[in-house]
Formats: sequence, structure tokens, C-alpha cells
Amino acid sequence: VQLQASGGGSVQAGGSLRLSCVGSGGDFTDYAIGWFRQAPGKDREFVSAINWGGDIPHYSDSVKGRFAISRDNTKNIVYLDMNKLKSEDTAVYYCGANLYYVDHDADSYESWGQGTLVTVSS
Repeated sequence: VQLQASGGGSVQAGGSLRLSCVGSGGDFTDYAIGWFRQAPGKDREFVSAINWGGDIPHYSDSVKGRFAISRDNTKNIVYLDMNKLKSEDTAVYYCGANLYYVDHDADSYESWGQGTLVTVSS
């Protein structure tokens, strides 16, 4: 499956953004989808993920309570709603597809979107 991420932009601290990850070229419902981010000079880190059915979300401690992940399998899309954004949320955000399960390890994901930049100014 091929993925395309979009929705990034510049926002002030406390603001909100919605990221989208659209899948094509495969059976989207076979895959768990994860969001990861990478800030300059840092490793890619887990943000959130959701199982194929969309009923089991996972979050990192740093975004729990502020971000919400959801999916609409009729549209082959996964959303990441980001609220109460902080300057430390600034990063390039990537979505990845995992054929087998939700995982917090980026190495287990088979396909990646191109990334979308989120910049939060304080």
C-alpha cells in the first residue's frame, strides 16, 4: 500500500491541526497505521497508531490527551487530530503501514508516506 500524508503547517502554541494519511494500491483495511515524527537532529519517534478496525488507538505519553487518531476505511484515510500544540511538537510527521499489528517501533512498518511538516511557534 502507498501512503500520502498531508495537513501540516505553521501554527501558534495552543493551536490545532489535522493531519491526513491516505492509502492507495492495496487493501487499506489489512494495515495498522502509525504516525511517527522526526525533529531536526533527533531520531524518528512514535506518536500514535491505530489498528485495522479503528477501535484500538495507541498514543505516546507526550501526546496522550492532546492528539486523537481515527480512521475511515471507506475512504482509505487515517486522521491525526492535534490539539493544544506545543513547540516541542515541531517535526516532520510521517504515516506508516504495518501489515501485522500496531507497533511503536518504526522498523516494523513496511510503507511510509512522504512526511508533512508541522511547525509550532511559541
